[in-house]
Amino acid sequence: MMGFVFESNEAFLALVLALAFLTYVFLRRLTRSSFGRVLRAIREDEIAAQALGKDVNKYKLTAMGIGAGFAGIAGGLFAHYITFIDPTSFVLNESVLMLLIVVLGGMGSLEGSLVGAVALVLLPEPLRLIGANSDITWLKTGFAQVRMAVYALVLLLVIIRLPQGLLGEGRNRK
Repeated sequence: MMGFVFESNEAFLALVLALAFLTYVFLRRLTRSSFGRVLRAIREDEIAAQALGKDVNKYKLTAMGIGAGFAGIAGGLFAHYITFIDPTSFVLNESVLMLLIVVLGGMGSLEGSLVGAVALVLLPEPLRLIGANSDITWLKTGFAQVRMAVYALVLLLVIIRLPQGLLGEGRNRK
C-alpha cells in the first residue's frame, strides 16, 4: 500500500486503528465547529438554515465530499486487506450491518457509532462459542440459526427500549 509492505495482519491493524483514531479526532473537531453547527441546523430545519443566510447546497456538497473521502479511504484499506475487490464483495448483509451500527449506537453520535460497531462485532462471538463447544449434535449443526435469532432478539430489544440508540444525541450526556 503506497510502497509499504505489511509483514503481518497486526501491522495492518495498527495502521487501521491509527487512521480510525485520526478520523474520529477530525470528525469530532468538525462536528463541534461552526460548520458542524450549520449541518445540524440544516438537518433540523433546512428552510430555517437557508433563511439565516446559509448556502445549504454548499454545505451539503461539502459534507458529501468529506463523507466520500472517508469512504474512499475505508474502501482502499478494505481492498488492500482482501487483495481483490468486485461488486460481489459488497452484499446486502454488510449494508444492513452498517445501518444497524448507526441505529444501535445512536444517530448523530460519534461515540455511539464506535459503541455500536464494537457491540455488533462482539455480540455474536459468545453465542458462536456456545454451539461450537457442545457435544449435542443438533446444537452444533442448528445453533447457527438459533444464534442469529438470539442476536436479532437482543438487537430488537435494544432498539425498542432505547429508540435514540445507546448514545444518541437526544440522550442526556455529560
